Amino acid sequence: MSGHTDNSIVIDAPMDVVWDITNNVPGWPELFSEYSAADVIEERGNTVRFRLALHPDENGKIWDWVSERTIDPVTRTVRSARVETGVFKYMSLFWEYTQTESGVRMRWVQDFEMKPGAPLDDAGMTERLNKNTAIQMALIKTKVEAAARVAVTR
Repeated sequence: MSGHTDNSIVIDAPMDVVWDITNNVPGWPELFSEYSAADVIEERGNTVRFRLALHPDENGKIWDWVSERTIDPVTRTVRSARVETGVFKYMSLFWEYTQTESGVRMRWVQDFEMKPGAPLDDAGMTERLNKNTAIQMALIKTKVEAAARVAVTR
């Protein structure tokens, strides 16, 4: 068995604003509430390797990992995978940006499998990711829409 999530949200902002803000990895600690740090390790063309760190959990542990992310500005898609998989056997992500009448539909698809002995199984992680993704997407929507409003008034 493996885990799979597919979530999206429409952001009422221009495509370039949504694309630029959400693909600025060093800015993710200000964009996402869950990250305490996002450090770029290496950049090669449209690919960035980076370390993400969460805020300390209830036991004071800081979970972190290295991922690699490749953007395609032409198709407005992003492919990403964890390089340091941690509790996952694998974790891959696909981001897709689509222009709609109401704004930009930002979609995240996550495919993964948990390692034996991980704190959660595939179903438990799927539930956790679906819940947290909705929270993070709503937060990103609010922040990006606010940034777009500020940009228009300048």
